[in-house]
Amino acid sequence: MNILVINGSPKGERSNTLRLTNAFLEGICYAQKDILPKIAMLNIAHMDINDCQGCFFCWKATPGKCRICDDMQTVIEKLLWADLTIWSFPLYYFSLPGKLKTVMDRQLPLMLPFMLSNAEGGGHPSRYDMSGKKTVLISTCGFYTAKSNYDSVTAQFDRICGKGNYTALFCGQGELFRVRELSNRTEEYLAVVQQAGQEYVSGGIKAETNAKLQELLFPRDVFERMADASWGVTQAGEKEDFSLTFTKQMAALYNPAAYRGTDIILDMDYTDIGKRYRVILGKTESRVVEQFNEKPTTVIHTPFHVWQSIAAGEIEGADALMKHLYSVEGDFDLMLKWDVYFGQRQNTNATEDKSTSNAKTDMRYVLIPWTVFWITANIHIFWGSIISIFVCCLLPLLFYKNKKTVYDVISGALVSVFSMLLLINLSAVIVMPLSYLAFGVMWSISACLKIPLSAEYSMNDYGGDDALRNPMFIKTNRILTAAWGILYLVTSIWTYFIMRTAAGSYIGIINSILPAIMGIFTAWFQKWYPRKIARESNK
Repeated sequence: MNILVINGSPKGERSNTLRLTNAFLEGICYAQKDILPKIAMLNIAHMDINDCQGCFFCWKATPGKCRICDDMQTVIEKLLWADLTIWSFPLYYFSLPGKLKTVMDRQLPLMLPFMLSNAEGGGHPSRYDMSGKKTVLISTCGFYTAKSNYDSVTAQFDRICGKGNYTALFCGQGELFRVRELSNRTEEYLAVVQQAGQEYVSGGIKAETNAKLQELLFPRDVFERMADASWGVTQAGEKEDFSLTFTKQMAALYNPAAYRGTDIILDMDYTDIGKRYRVILGKTESRVVEQFNEKPTTVIHTPFHVWQSIAAGEIEGADALMKHLYSVEGDFDLMLKWDVYFGQRQNTNATEDKSTSNAKTDMRYVLIPWTVFWITANIHIFWGSIISIFVCCLLPLLFYKNKKTVYDVISGALVSVFSMLLLINLSAVIVMPLSYLAFGVMWSISACLKIPLSAEYSMNDYGGDDALRNPMFIKTNRILTAAWGILYLVTSIWTYFIMRTAAGSYIGIINSILPAIMGIFTAWFQKWYPRKIARESNK
């Protein structure tokens, strides 16, 4: 396959649209990796292409050849060579960029002068057989949506190619593809464009992929606030400091759904440039102010370049805090849930399937089998074991609405095994300590893994899966998981000795006291430890 890309952006290779086009080409190449297509690209901005003179020499004196000697002849040769032509361009004033429109005008040599009587409104037949050729339009615009903004473009290509004879991929919010701070969201969209390219040459773009292509990068209000702030000028036309523009764009990403009932007052103190701005996170929106007196909820003391690097994803915010690159003063809860307040993945599709997207883990599925076993089996070995096995069989039925973890499965399996050991009359003095030992070993081993056990469940309160990429969150939970593991390893020892005394029948109740205290400690430690790191950064 021969593929021609006509890059109509005046920015040439710096084109935002070209990023989508390249992703589309990557998808095509992946689908045809056995026989890679030949790809040629023409950057119209760098070519010598003059205006059409309307002389019709290409129809009369030199049929099929323009009298103007410039680079347009190369364009025509490549159009005839290509099996697939991709027109890549930004939307300029609801139409094509000027030089690309000139290219369209200069295609006259491709047509014959005779009239087509069966064409609506009139037309001309092609000088060459173009029946097997395909056309794709890829374009971005600066509006929040592409809808209704490409009417003049589609009208032109409907006339040239025929309605339904070309594929269009139009994307709003195109300027965001050059903003590195938003790369998480834009890269996500580019992955869908790549998938579209793969499907295009493998039978056509699927409906679900096309639906994703129609989704907004950000909700309209968020995008328009970012776009307004990006110009770096006030309503009065005065130029504002770049650090203020940057802060306004960050504030525009605020997700009002995270509002907790009272306004959060966040001060951004850029220590290296002597600038301080206040971001007020309210019920429906955020706003940035330069003059303020009220005491802030949270203050971030940071060099401006450090926060830029964090926003751009070059360094992790939590990792930078642990390295003392910036410090935090005041309420630390905002930092723990930063991605909840300023996450780039905002709801742009109201029809999203919430049953799958909001599935969460639940630690009760780990604790309930063990708790039931330790209490009931100590009261009555036979019926306690039967009840424990029944609970283990019942719990998986509840996973339809929750996200299952490997620890849920392991817990159910181990408790069932220990219950059956009691049912075959193995001594409870041996089985019960072993059960505590197994529980402790599970926690202890997990503390050494990439994601410790407690993190699998506490992430629900700190941004979901995004929390698992936060080194501070992982370190906090690694310490907690190790502490729980040690607790139950030690518990197995005293359980063994207590089981040999008259107090053995109360071991389930006795062993419930320390975990309850440990649970209180866990809730405290999850907030205290990150604050401790923040305080150390202030020193």
